Amino acid sequence: MTDHALYAADALLPEGWRRNVLLRWSAEGSLLAVDAETKKPANVDQAGGPVIPGMPNLHCHAFQRAMAGLAEFRGDSQDSFWTWRDLMYKFAARITPETQYAIARHLYIEMLKAGYTSVCEFHYIHHGPGGIPYDDPAEMAAHIAAAARDVGIGLTFLPVLYQYSGFGERPLRPDQLRFGSDPEWILDLVVRLMKAGVRCGVAPHSLRAVSQDSLRSLLDGADGIDPTTPVHIHIAEQVAEVKDCVAHTGAPPVDWLLDHFDVDDRWCLVHATHMSPTESSRLAQTEATAGLCPTTEANLGDGVFDAEGYSSDAGRWGIGSDSNISVSVAEELRLLEYAQRLRHRRRNVLAASETPEVGQALYIAAVEGGAAPSGRSLGGLNVGQRADFVILDESHPSLAMKAPSQMLSGFVFCNHGPSPIRDVFVGGQRVVSEQRHSAEREAAEDYRQALQSLIR
Repeated sequence: MTDHALYAADALLPEGWRRNVLLRWSAEGSLLAVDAETKKPANVDQAGGPVIPGMPNLHCHAFQRAMAGLAEFRGDSQDSFWTWRDLMYKFAARITPETQYAIARHLYIEMLKAGYTSVCEFHYIHHGPGGIPYDDPAEMAAHIAAAARDVGIGLTFLPVLYQYSGFGERPLRPDQLRFGSDPEWILDLVVRLMKAGVRCGVAPHSLRAVSQDSLRSLLDGADGIDPTTPVHIHIAEQVAEVKDCVAHTGAPPVDWLLDHFDVDDRWCLVHATHMSPTESSRLAQTEATAGLCPTTEANLGDGVFDAEGYSSDAGRWGIGSDSNISVSVAEELRLLEYAQRLRHRRRNVLAASETPEVGQALYIAAVEGGAAPSGRSLGGLNVGQRADFVILDESHPSLAMKAPSQMLSGFVFCNHGPSPIRDVFVGGQRVVSEQRHSAEREAAEDYRQALQSLIR
């Protein structure tokens, strides 16, 4: 077998499915050639099934994986995102650097096995309990970076600027002190991590948690470090948040952001659930990406994003696992489409005229939308992009006897039995082989031990 090459009978390229595709990549993991309708070289290995690009995960709070299933009880007759947030803060208060590493390592293996080949980690537990700084400001960040490196997933680390507890620059609550930071602290952390080889962006938590001046300082500083720095922000997730924004600024959050800052394709507006049609159209024109997290948004009762309206304006979107109540590319895409069907009472809502197979349309849109705000070369199987790809098991019952154009609809909508993902490559390195990751047993045991220390 020749290193850095793979031959696929079927592969999903940016222009669609192609036959007899030869992939070649550099030792550094970038694709050097993607040749279709070619003969298989004798010394090149053949993929064990159809090849599709890996999926970027645009939004993740790794520590919340450990509380999945623990908040599924009604403690308040008006249980909501805000009551869930109180429980989440109590859980966050217990996280240590060591448990953060164990949770993230286990989670990132789950992501790889689900088809995510990179993750944007939106991280705000910066300090020790009570907000007491660690001797090393990068203590928590370094444990997350180590978890990603050790399992082989691509990481974009997003340290969160979190200054206020609400609009009007209200001081942080006691249970938010671990998150507290200012622009200078965030930028110093970015420089420190970049020197260690970690791809970074910046993440103003939300408009309620930063001021206009501090957001400007953060963005100016990030541009000075690297003008391609990704910028991610929670926005318009909750109706109450939108009302508060209007009350304090005179405008809903997306309108206010677009009126005051130059939002472009390196931005990811996470959730953006409660935009007006005007805001949706304006956001689409910026080429920024809406970071949609359908399983978390459903779990928290956030609401339903108008994906049909946004897509009709050619708006870019990608997906994230957010609270990690579920870690499944297929489920995020399936729930996104199903919510539109329930909203509009039609089928195959997010299919496109050029791609009528809705599973394929969803998958390609999420890959393309996830590339720029990841700050990594993740735009699919094309020369110059990372050799991040997934090999499907075409003998899986959900994929059997399906034409290539139907493969992704089988993957997304046929929710039967084990995953049809067979192998996963990140930067040309096989990190999942025959549905197994080499560290998964050890990581699962360490995760269980971490839970024992956290849940008591």
